[in-house]
Amino acid sequence: MSTQEQSAAGAAATTRSPDAVVVGAGTSGCYAAATIARAGYDVVVLERKDEKEAGHIACGDALKGADAFPEAIPKSKLEPAFTNTDVDHGRFEIPQEDTVLEIPVPGELAVIDRWEYGRRIIDGAEDRGVEFRYDTVVQNVLQNDDGRVTGVEAIRKGDPITYEADIVIDAAGSLSVLQDHVDFSDSTFDTNVDYSHFCSAYREIVEVEEPVEWDDALVFKPTERAAGYLWYFPRTETEINAGLGFQMTEEPMKLVDDLKRDLENRPEFEGATVEDKLGAALPTRRPYDSAVHPGYMAIGDAAGHVNPTTGGGIAGAAYGGKYAAERAIEALETGEFGEGVLWEYNQQVMDHFGARYAALDVYNILSTAVDVDDLMSLLAAMPGDKLAEALYSGSTDIGLKLKLEALVKSRGHWGTIWNLYKTKRRADELLAHYENYPTSPEGLAGWQDRRDELMEQVYETTGADPKY
Repeated sequence: MSTQEQSAAGAAATTRSPDAVVVGAGTSGCYAAATIARAGYDVVVLERKDEKEAGHIACGDALKGADAFPEAIPKSKLEPAFTNTDVDHGRFEIPQEDTVLEIPVPGELAVIDRWEYGRRIIDGAEDRGVEFRYDTVVQNVLQNDDGRVTGVEAIRKGDPITYEADIVIDAAGSLSVLQDHVDFSDSTFDTNVDYSHFCSAYREIVEVEEPVEWDDALVFKPTERAAGYLWYFPRTETEINAGLGFQMTEEPMKLVDDLKRDLENRPEFEGATVEDKLGAALPTRRPYDSAVHPGYMAIGDAAGHVNPTTGGGIAGAAYGGKYAAERAIEALETGEFGEGVLWEYNQQVMDHFGARYAALDVYNILSTAVDVDDLMSLLAAMPGDKLAEALYSGSTDIGLKLKLEALVKSRGHWGTIWNLYKTKRRADELLAHYENYPTSPEGLAGWQDRRDELMEQVYETTGADPKY
């Protein structure tokens, strides 16, 4: 572009000045925006998709914690998108052993129509007074001389537009491009982020001719390749969210072909039709150590707020949006936008779900160092309820009854069992440390040093390569 053309483009640019800008109209963005608008502030959500496609997101559609949502967009607004509330357990298919392991899932669980849900959270935010600007692609982030983020530059349908704001909330999803443009050198914002911390996934919505027999279960199945998994989540007894993903640390999988192959080999999908197709990346990592910077917070997938073992992130995203918004409101009320004012957002995330997610990430790390067939054989041999109780009770002790059952039934897998328990002990130690997350930015460096020491012990126990 010539200098004259650049000048003309600059002259044509418009500037808006809301109190807060939220980038991304997903769960976290909508809840953050609705919470801020509910307090009486001017909020704009910038969404790259057009109005029709907004809310159309690749997702497994399973919602853990369906019994509660933040008050800014009440659950009653979302309930019509809950298409299956009868699911109550996980069904783990283990083809290596020609068996199925069923494990109850505690708490309220639902499978949803994700696109309908996406529309409804947008409607709910609009009800609170949030303005949505679709077809808007953010290209740069504005910072003042002190490093504080003061807005974003975007293109909307070919026209440049600048949004100057006291607070910018990044809800732009995994590997958010906003973070490529912010200079975080003078803040605690976590920049230890790599593509290998993410999973690539693809899913189809498939309509089958006859009701499936497992319409009350979330079905999981390992792929033939390491670090890959398949899922079948029933939206209804005949409409199935079928998907496949792989950890980006592994060789890429041909997701579409591999899913198609598995569908063709399942008799319940004979004659099925595909209604929708979509792919995405999602975090399978610990939450960001800090997701705040002066004038700026990251939420949802953009801050690693996803259960790293299941990919579930809807409930966490909703509450992460709420917590960030509450700190944004405090900043707007006081006129102070530094890390100290925003820091409580980090604390609330770690207290609610972040510490637990960080501990669960230890099992992801273990999975990169164990033989998948050995692990599947072990799971097939063990009584599912006893194994689930031992792994999730919060205790690192190995009960005598479970030891005996393991020795009798696991056909020589005691070494793998012992490795699991040693790993659980490390996960418990890490969880305890996260529960002492610092109360101010000044305490973060020392807290990270101890956390990294614990992670070295995780790598030593599991034999895995360092992840971070």
